[in-house]
Amino acid sequence: MSFLRALLGRSKPVQPDLDQLFGLPSAAVTLRAAAGFQPTGTGSVAFRAAEGQAFASLERDVTDLLNADSGPAVEPITDNYGYTWLVLRSDASESSDISGLVTDIHAVNSSLESAGFGPSLLCSLVTFADDKGRKVALVYLYKRGTFYPFAPAGGQRRDNALELQIEATVGNDIAVEKDKSRWFPVYGAPGL
Repeated sequence: MSFLRALLGRSKPVQPDLDQLFGLPSAAVTLRAAAGFQPTGTGSVAFRAAEGQAFASLERDVTDLLNADSGPAVEPITDNYGYTWLVLRSDASESSDISGLVTDIHAVNSSLESAGFGPSLLCSLVTFADDKGRKVALVYLYKRGTFYPFAPAGGQRRDNALELQIEATVGNDIAVEKDKSRWFPVYGAPGL
């Protein structure tokens, strides 16, 4: 089969690796030291909600689990494109505290994946800001198993130079998406 795949110019799709998310705390340390960006304590998971009781029940269970006790506040938001974003807000402003936020994001992704809704997952993101008021998100592409930086510059514009700077800064900490055409903008993403 691999010979035929090579002959036709097709490649095997990359499998998602949710454990890549656990590289974010070290990327946060690098971002703070090299570029002055601090975690805001906000992250989100985007997915296409499926119809039916099973999915609605799973979404409710995940939200209830994360809202329990001392977990982060979770807010489901539907965007203009029909994607649901579970926005997690914690008090994580230190890189050591970002680990809890990343664990919660991983739990949401894992729960959806193990329930058979992996193909519905779009991306996850964690937001950072600097003292100049600039924001940048490290976006995890579920279907590619890689990250890319997204730096909104107001309206429907993005700061490409800052994105390239962030890519170079965190390239040793996380798997950065090499194909820049896959760095799609997430303008107005809840949590950003």
